[in-house]
Amino acid sequence: MAEKTYYEILGVDKTADADTIKKAYRKLVRKYHPDVSKEPDAAERTAEINTAYETLSDREKRAEYDELLANPYGRNAGGNPFGGAQSGGFRYEYRGGEPFGAGDFNFEDLFAGFGRNQRHAHARPDGPIKGEDQHAELSIDIYAAYVGAERSLNLNVPTVDEYGRVGYQTKTLNVKIPKGITEGQQIRLAGQGLPGYNGGANGDLYLKIKFHDKPDLYVKNKKDVYQTIDVKPWEAVLGGKIIVPTAAGRLQVNLPANSQNGKSIRLKGKGIPAKEAGDLYLNIRISVPKAESEADRAAWAQLAAHFDGKSASN
Repeated sequence: MAEKTYYEILGVDKTADADTIKKAYRKLVRKYHPDVSKEPDAAERTAEINTAYETLSDREKRAEYDELLANPYGRNAGGNPFGGAQSGGFRYEYRGGEPFGAGDFNFEDLFAGFGRNQRHAHARPDGPIKGEDQHAELSIDIYAAYVGAERSLNLNVPTVDEYGRVGYQTKTLNVKIPKGITEGQQIRLAGQGLPGYNGGANGDLYLKIKFHDKPDLYVKNKKDVYQTIDVKPWEAVLGGKIIVPTAAGRLQVNLPANSQNGKSIRLKGKGIPAKEAGDLYLNIRISVPKAESEADRAAWAQLAAHFDGKSASN
């Protein structure tokens, strides 16, 4: 079940003005403050209320929070919470709750993690508490899986200080993409999750790999690569050896004679170079050159006459 938004915690509408939010906050604090309330969860409710009010009473924090709610894939072009991380074909999307469970990440889940840390702070535990792990989906170009890659990215993340107050911090993280990584594998960034409390260690950040598919280049079965290649009509008819630029590099391919549009050529072991490599499937697309001169049209007319005559004789 999804955590409540800050607006729901305070019982106000998203369009509520500052005075309405303040009145709602004061009313709830009087009701749930541990010194006066007999509710068993009074301390937790008070921590939630304080967290919600601290954000919604601050114009900049509220605007930022509203933006996160309205755009759960982040504030930057391309839809992600990672500032300036679009170069190199990388895209980052948070997921919350269970590690890479069903459903898209909701930024409310991320803020809820800080609410839980604040409840720990309010309870004043005796020992250190480890920060919660965070999970994200990392979309990479297929080419990166063939050769490996390393990227630096800026990540705007909420943080919690020693008093349980939420703030923001920009982190620069170095992410190594190992050669042969397959879709669904995880990369662990130690200590990059939520901060711990009372001297506890930070949680970890787990990145689940997803390939950035394109219509002419995509992955199936986690490591089998499908790529569309353009073939000239005479190459398709005559067949023979052709040089094809692929995700695996420039390869010499034996094209069967009379190859048809939409047919595939399988190159075993030329897919993602995992421990057990996937296969590369080359989908044939016959590319017809334009007739840009009288000589071109004459050549096509001669070809048409030849095959028309052949069909008539058959």
